[in-house]
Amino acid sequence: MIVALENAKHQLTAMRSDLKELGLSLRIEETRANLKDLEAQTLDPAFWNSAENSSKVLQAVKQSQDKIEGYEKLCARLEDAIALCEMAIEENDESFVDEVQGELEAIAAEEEHRRIEVLLSGEYDGSNAIVSFHPGAGGTEAQDWAQMLYRMITRWAEKSGFRVKLTDWLDGDGAGIKSATIMVEGHNAYGYLKSENGVHRLVRVSPFDANGRRQTSFASIEVMPEFEDVDKVVLREEDLEITAHRSSGAGGQHINKTDSAIRIVHKPTGIVVGCQTERSQLQNKETALHMLKAKLMEIKLRERLETIEEIQGNKTNIEWGAQIRSYVFMPYTLVKDTRTGYETGNVQAVMDGDLDGFINAYLKMTSAQEGKK
Repeated sequence: MIVALENAKHQLTAMRSDLKELGLSLRIEETRANLKDLEAQTLDPAFWNSAENSSKVLQAVKQSQDKIEGYEKLCARLEDAIALCEMAIEENDESFVDEVQGELEAIAAEEEHRRIEVLLSGEYDGSNAIVSFHPGAGGTEAQDWAQMLYRMITRWAEKSGFRVKLTDWLDGDGAGIKSATIMVEGHNAYGYLKSENGVHRLVRVSPFDANGRRQTSFASIEVMPEFEDVDKVVLREEDLEITAHRSSGAGGQHINKTDSAIRIVHKPTGIVVGCQTERSQLQNKETALHMLKAKLMEIKLRERLETIEEIQGNKTNIEWGAQIRSYVFMPYTLVKDTRTGYETGNVQAVMDGDLDGFINAYLKMTSAQEGKK
């Protein structure tokens, strides 16, 4: 058992150089310098004259502080683990083996997580994420699958420390959902969740089939950032079809059971958005318009279009051949990402929100592709 402690000490001390390299990748010293400049700005008597600017600066201060504090805590945890390991070896105390091994694994996992954050360098990666769920063809089976994906994403977000806000929900025919939209709030929400954007395929024995036959279903997850400059998008009243309806679904007491829910169709593109969780019809309309502008802006940027008028809408079919990931429940268990090749046999863990392996593999792949350009 002392050999195990010696091995753990060797691995822990080797991680010192890994953390030093991580600090360089995270630009910790540069962040410290920027933080001093930001904090100096907050001391300026004119700082609060612009609410928009002061909000951005304070947000940047918080993000810089969290980044530095997280890195420093990780370094301190490593040194504490090394000290514990050395003490156990010196006293020939084998009772510390499990604790030291646990710390080694936890520090390695945290170091990997911090290293993945370095890959989140896209212009909008730090933004909140607007996530929508849509079933493919197949009625109840596909609608149930869409709700399972909704649960998977919300579980991941909550476990990862993000705030989830339901903005729209449309019940399925008997089970599942026809559509749902959530706002995932927190730093880097979009950067992580962009990996989930696309068509997801399910293979299982259908609970809705009395003969217990195996079914293949499809549903899509649409992920886009919450743009800060979304108000630059100008919408024409004649292009909008706005209807009010009664709220329903998973919001429970948080959703008003009145005709305050709003659904908006952007006629030139066919894009549909809705909101039913705000306190009034006016607030629901404002939120829905905000999401519509975000969708139009995302398509405009993705397709590098000059004007909103050029947008035709996203016509991707939710069907075979378009999937980014397959989830097989029968005759064996496997979840496999078709883009990265990453896979796991623990389907239930994935459905409970264990998505970090898939997200990390996607970020590493896209980073490598960017590096080749």
